[in-house]
Amino acid sequence: MTMAVIAAVAEFERDLLIERTQAGLSRAKAAGKALGRPQALTEDQQRLIKEKRAQGVSLGALAKEYMVSRAAIQRVEKRVG
Repeated sequence: MTMAVIAAVAEFERDLLIERTQAGLSRAKAAGKALGRPQALTEDQQRLIKEKRAQGVSLGALAKEYMVSRAAIQRVEKRVG
């Protein structure tokens, strides 16, 4: 019975933690804060990558040129185009 009470208190604390975290994220978004990891490529770089891909430059070549992964180049293609 003691373990059940401790488990219930732990679950309650976890719920409070999640609630506070969500409230903080909502408050940050409302304040205009940028959440998440910053992009590795600038807007200009992304535009140039899109143009070079249209010209037929390979993913691997662009990834080496901009020192990012091939997946990052593919994300740029999906985001911009």
